[in-house]
Amino acid sequence: MSLDQTHWQSRLTALAHRHGIVGASLAIARNEITLTAASGVLNLRTGVRATPDALFQVGSITKLWTATLAMQLVDEGLLDLDAPLRRYLPDFRIADEAITATVTTRQLLSHSSGIDGDLFVDTGRGDDALARFVEAMAPLTRVIPPGLTVSYCNAGYSLLGHLIATLRGRTWEQVLRERLLQPLALASAGTLPEEALLHAAAAGHVVPPGGEPMVTPTWGMSRAAGPAGLLHSTAAQQLAFARLHLAGGVAPDGTRLLSGAAVAAMQQPQVAVPDRWSLGEHWGLGWILSKWGDEPVYGHDGGTLGQAAFLRVLPRAGLSICLLVNGGRAPAELFRELAGEIAQALAGVAPPALPQPREGLHLDASRYLGRYTRVGADIVVAEHQGQLNFTLTLTGDLARLVNIPPETGTLQPHDDEVFLLKLPSKPAPVPVVIFERDGQRFLHFGGRTAPLLENAA
Repeated sequence: MSLDQTHWQSRLTALAHRHGIVGASLAIARNEITLTAASGVLNLRTGVRATPDALFQVGSITKLWTATLAMQLVDEGLLDLDAPLRRYLPDFRIADEAITATVTTRQLLSHSSGIDGDLFVDTGRGDDALARFVEAMAPLTRVIPPGLTVSYCNAGYSLLGHLIATLRGRTWEQVLRERLLQPLALASAGTLPEEALLHAAAAGHVVPPGGEPMVTPTWGMSRAAGPAGLLHSTAAQQLAFARLHLAGGVAPDGTRLLSGAAVAAMQQPQVAVPDRWSLGEHWGLGWILSKWGDEPVYGHDGGTLGQAAFLRVLPRAGLSICLLVNGGRAPAELFRELAGEIAQALAGVAPPALPQPREGLHLDASRYLGRYTRVGADIVVAEHQGQLNFTLTLTGDLARLVNIPPETGTLQPHDDEVFLLKLPSKPAPVPVVIFERDGQRFLHFGGRTAPLLENAA
């Protein structure tokens, strides 16, 4: 099938309606041709229609841009991925002395540092926001042994942003604009709300339990979260960034922004992901790595206050897909269905199917019961009437931002480590992995790994 704009506009409109989406922006690129589509509204209060040139928050897809800025430093010999971070930031410290002394840029890029990092403290709007955030990391502890597996670390990317700013002698926002946004001619993309106000911009929407979508009380997160998740852009602009990587680091005007070696290094597996279905099988240097059929795929998802974003690149097919959503009932399900159709039609492959519960599987419940805790979340696995219950309580700064009450769901086993969790707020089950390494038990959920804090009484 060719890139038929009418067809994909129709599919976006129909599927967005089916999944209860407020507004969405889609871009599909095949080699040098890009098509765009949009549906719904940017803001339920104003009723302004979503268009392909409207700005959405891309959340953690921003991390790919920060990773690229870090790899530019590597290209210039200003940064060694495997040197202790304190070589460059001697004042950096967290509560774990071993991680403080040894953590590397490679570990931060691949979320394998072990730092318990869902820290969302607001350190103000000044140019010192990142420096103050890094100071605020001092109480953070170790959530997993470094290098054991993936435990998603937002704070680690704010730390990387501070590293980039320090080595460049500029703010992270200035470096981003000068070294990526301007060379790629992405004039409307930015990170601060006053920049977005100069253009049509989407507001995030949340869906209260049993309610209808409503505009979020806060448009975006604090400036210190910038390198981890504050970029706003169009879907087509995200594909311009993807094209930079598809082209081996060369911008459309022929300017080399990243070496071919750095581009390739970012796509090399660094650490395996326990939940290989939700995002991918491995983490690279920034990119999440997967396979759809025999086709290698790299990409990233993003989630911010009432907005969601999805980026996938299928390099052999020269295909890239970006979907930006400003809230609704099932953004992830919309992306899985729509991206599956696009990849099947244009590359002959589809995303891997999610695992399914297995009937008649008898497990020793005592292997899983207990309380698992990390920054931002407290999880209790308990047995009730012959089944495993999973109770999630958000804590700390994130809980105050999103204001979601504790939620309990059921765990259905796929095998002796992988479970399918059905929560009332989620339209579809999501994987949970409970595993042991070196005599310690961990729970992996939503990209984060939490250690067992205490066994069930």
